[in-house]
Amino acid sequence: MNTKEKIYLDADAIVDLLGVSKGFAYKIIRERNADLKSKGYIVIAGKVPTKFFQERYYGFGA
Repeated sequence: MNTKEKIYLDADAIVDLLGVSKGFAYKIIRERNADLKSKGYIVIAGKVPTKFFQERYYGFGA
């Protein structure tokens, strides 16, 4: 899967990328969206911006 093609990642994509459970992937999304919301950004429930995700997790190279 090439994450550069997608603007947003959903839980299934995070499961594939990190090898975590779907429940944990949703937890990651909620945490990242809370970070963005606290900075004044509008968020989409159940999705996280790919660029922000790559910046926050080691190994994806920005």
